[in-house]
Amino acid sequence: MTQTTASALGPTAARGSAPSGKPYDFSRKYWVFAVPATVIILAVIVFPWLFTVFMSAGDWKIGGGVEFVGLDNFRTLFADERFRDSMRITFIFTVLAVVIPVALGTAAALVFHSEFPFRGVLRTIFVMPMMATPVAVSLVWKMMFHPQLGVLNYILSLFGIPPSAWVFSPETVIPTLVMVEVWHWTPLVMLILLGGLAGLPKEPYESAVIDGANGWHMFRFITLPLLWPYIMIALIIRTIDALKVFDIIFVISEGGPGTASETLNIFLYLQAFQFYKIGYASAVVVIFFGIIVALSLLLLYTRQKSKWNA
Repeated sequence: MTQTTASALGPTAARGSAPSGKPYDFSRKYWVFAVPATVIILAVIVFPWLFTVFMSAGDWKIGGGVEFVGLDNFRTLFADERFRDSMRITFIFTVLAVVIPVALGTAAALVFHSEFPFRGVLRTIFVMPMMATPVAVSLVWKMMFHPQLGVLNYILSLFGIPPSAWVFSPETVIPTLVMVEVWHWTPLVMLILLGGLAGLPKEPYESAVIDGANGWHMFRFITLPLLWPYIMIALIIRTIDALKVFDIIFVISEGGPGTASETLNIFLYLQAFQFYKIGYASAVVVIFFGIIVALSLLLLYTRQKSKWNA
């Protein structure tokens, strides 16, 4: 707005177009929106977390009172070999369930980004596993893993391969569960990276073709650096999802055989709802929350260092 126009419109318009220099009056205008949101956050997030910390400092009796024990639950927890094993199993499962889907999802995104016949139909078929609920997926896979009646061992027998124990052996249960997780969530990674590939500029590829670069050079020095921020998004999502997975493991193996597939979530569930050690389970929640926060901060820091340009 020019000075002449502002003068013609009068002092009121001129004052309305210029910043007042005063802070917003939240007490009169915005509290109606801010207070309900604050109350919901406190009730749904802050209060349950604080109450969990409070429960972790006590020995809770079902139907009885509570005895304050301070940090004894945490001391007992770190001395518990079963808890340490569940930490190790969770770490192994998370690493495999993150690295493999991201690698396969990247390869699938590169394939489906190129032009070929029936690409739309094949891409739709590829993402169908992601649409199924985890419990339904787990029940189907559990039937397929049956040593005598499962279809997977029958398929192996057609190729002369001896049958596998799948989830009924401590040596194969974690790789088998990772296979289910990879089958279920690799399509999500592919969709994330397909969106990234669709937004990449074409000029670097045209210049690379003129310079005589081959397909590997273009992927290594152009596609991968430009796609890295999207890969970091996929890594963050998959890490959070793999850490908190419960339904697939519980339905298929219930943490067995023995404790061979007992992740922290399964360990927590058993302590709280089978052994009724509420304070002990609350201490597990506090430690698990700290692990998730530390990993989230590490991944977010790594993402910031990836020179986000998307």
